[in-house]
Amino acid sequence: MPRQATEMLKGVLEGIVLAILSTRPAYGYEITGWLRDQGFTDIAEGTVYALLVRIEQRGLVDVEKVPSEKGPPRKVYSVNTQGHDYLTEFWRTWSFLAERLDQLREGGK
Repeated sequence: MPRQATEMLKGVLEGIVLAILSTRPAYGYEITGWLRDQGFTDIAEGTVYALLVRIEQRGLVDVEKVPSEKGPPRKVYSVNTQGHDYLTEFWRTWSFLAERLDQLREGGK
């Protein structure tokens, strides 16, 4: 992924992860795998785990520890009400920015 795309992704990764979690609960490795499957191949697991810690601390997700066949229990994340509210605002902001960028691309029309 080009550097510019990587930098842009950093700014919206929180919203992307919340959007993923709004479809179903998941743990960090699953989220990283999904992102990579979608073409975000440069995403490091550490980036996703750090983001999950931040959104947990901000109260945007609920966490359940689920036993794992290998090693310690996994932390499974799901979006809670506050996270859904944040995600709604994220999509509202995304739509606003996308519309303005499309206008600029079309020559300011």
